[in-house]
Amino acid sequence: MTPTGLPDSLIATLPGSAYTDPGVFAQEQERIFETMWCCVARAADLPRPGAFRTVDVGRESVLVTRARDHGVRAYLNVCRHRGARLVTEDGGEVRRAFQCPYHAWTYGLDGTLVAAPNLSRMPDVGRGAYGLAAVAVREWLGYVWVCLAPEPPSFEEDVIGDVVTRLGDLASLERYGIAELAVGRRIVYDVRANWKLIVENFMECYHCATIHPELTEVLPEFAGGYAAQYYVGHGAEFGADVRGFTVDGSEGLDRLPGIAGEQDRRYYAITVKPQVFINLVPDHVIFHRMYPVAVDRTVVECDWLYLPHVVDGGADVSRSVELFDRVNRQDFAACERTQPGMSSRLYAQGGVLVPSEHHIGAFHTWVTERLAETVSPGTPSGG
Repeated sequence: MTPTGLPDSLIATLPGSAYTDPGVFAQEQERIFETMWCCVARAADLPRPGAFRTVDVGRESVLVTRARDHGVRAYLNVCRHRGARLVTEDGGEVRRAFQCPYHAWTYGLDGTLVAAPNLSRMPDVGRGAYGLAAVAVREWLGYVWVCLAPEPPSFEEDVIGDVVTRLGDLASLERYGIAELAVGRRIVYDVRANWKLIVENFMECYHCATIHPELTEVLPEFAGGYAAQYYVGHGAEFGADVRGFTVDGSEGLDRLPGIAGEQDRRYYAITVKPQVFINLVPDHVIFHRMYPVAVDRTVVECDWLYLPHVVDGGADVSRSVELFDRVNRQDFAACERTQPGMSSRLYAQGGVLVPSEHHIGAFHTWVTERLAETVSPGTPSGG
């Protein structure tokens, strides 16, 4: 028996309140999502200056746009005058500037205050000092990542470090050329479950034989309960008769040319904390990003990425999309089935993890330690 009174084969999970308490969720928004690098958009979704997207990161709305120098900028989506939401659309394009619909304060794509009613009569109002509050931004893997912290943590250590920890090196990921791929399909899921349940589900395969019949046909080793993430550098091998990562095991699409021979006919899964899942197969990449909306609700945006000529040529990607779309829906249904149990008196002290799930304990420790950290005061700087 362990010091907790559990058999050696079992370790304890987080308590049920970690998945149901709005106070815990507020702490997670503040100390995890508002202090870490979060992925918010595909860079190709901002094709020209003035293209924009708004996304919720923690408790903040963030406006992401492409500036006139073609670089990506990110700002808190709040007018500096009276705090109105500057942009209410999820995405779109402006010609030259963003104008607040309340009092017409107007900001350039670089965040500078460029116009306001009677601004010429206020010569002491600095155009830069009262510009939009800038948020740290980074492009990687063809995606836009932002961090709300006044002093962002190292991108290399936190984001790229998660990839290296999982695969053993960065080169293994770089061979897929993710930045150069094109979005063949995007599906947005609204999941009625706490974000941690989704992360935990993605990290383990103890459930695979029960709820993923199509996946275990393609990846037979998953039927044994051990997920690809259980071993550093491990990729699950396709079944002997499987020709591609498709819903029926039929031939896939054009293979990504950069991958190594040992990566062919294998599936790799990576969790990049706090809200990105990357799935690698020989002919495409499946890229998830999560946005926690409430303690019991999470929006998940999922891209299927292929070689550009596959997408531009109108190739049928439905069989490969259908496989992981089914997996997603099966997983999210399981998470939604679990969420009500987190409120049960039986789960007040939590549940248990079996040996093939023990690595989830490290995730629980990470969450607990993040919530115990003190958040540095301050806000992002002006534009």
